[in-house]
Amino acid sequence: MHPALSVLFFTTLSGAGYGLLGLLGAGVALGLWPPGLWQTGAPLLLGTVLVSLGLLASTAHLGQPLRAWRAFSQWRSSWLSREGVAAVLTYLPALALGVCMLRHEPEAGWTLPSRIAGALLALGAVVTVFCTARIYSSLRTIPAWHNAWVAPAYLLLAAYTGGLWLWLLAALAGRDAALDWQHLGLPPWLLAAIVAAAMLAAAIKLLYWRHVDGAAPRSSAESATGLGRYGEVLAFERPHTEQNYLTQEMGFVLARRHAAKLRALSLALGFAAPLACVVAALAFLALSPALALLSLLLGSVGIFVERWLFFAEARHVVNLYYGARRI
Repeated sequence: MHPALSVLFFTTLSGAGYGLLGLLGAGVALGLWPPGLWQTGAPLLLGTVLVSLGLLASTAHLGQPLRAWRAFSQWRSSWLSREGVAAVLTYLPALALGVCMLRHEPEAGWTLPSRIAGALLALGAVVTVFCTARIYSSLRTIPAWHNAWVAPAYLLLAAYTGGLWLWLLAALAGRDAALDWQHLGLPPWLLAAIVAAAMLAAAIKLLYWRHVDGAAPRSSAESATGLGRYGEVLAFERPHTEQNYLTQEMGFVLARRHAAKLRALSLALGFAAPLACVVAALAFLALSPALALLSLLLGSVGIFVERWLFFAEARHVVNLYYGARRI
């Protein structure tokens, strides 16, 4: 598949935004997140901005962006429509949490309405990211996506990238914030969530790539035409001599040697480097803001490469019509 920049920005930005909102909502619901205008308002605003930018980027890939609203009508059968509905509904608990934050003093702690809003915000973020993943994993015509590894990878990567954004905001709050932030600049549970999400996401990606590389072809020219019982099926000539939309979008091919290098780059920048920054921040507390920013930048580049690979390595069965032997 040809990796469209609009979809890449959509999945990375909205994933990070929903991961940020999900962790924030869970922390508020469980009473683990410190109340306050900066501690809550900054991640709430940033998460909403990232989500909104991602959703706006997704419309750039549509043939008629002004008709995007029609996608909401097919929620009974379409995962894309369900994603849109869940995305819009998630704005409501985000707004409710913002109102609750402004209406009570930080010293009073989180009230019951605030905790309910936080729980609904976390639930909405998880459901939206899951719907995004199901848009791809439900496509039987693309074997690289139609498997059980896609949804967990999307959820873990969202939590991981959202955690990196939260670390940066917490580190900027620094030692002037409440004692709940610790000297590292973030609550201990958030540090554990970032490390756990990074390790699990890296493991899921390795298993996903192993599955993609080792999976037996699901379709062939013989199975597509139903003529396999007569022997090998060969094309007499190509369907046409010029490129068209299908060959450009669905026929994109990435060489294995390039894929191997990009996978290594994705693991190094997306997971290994940020985890090294976390370890360094534990040893050098004064450098926590700089290390948080560095981990976010490196991690974002690595995840962008991973998402590019997710699309570039996928092949649509329509390529059988254009000369591919097996998909």
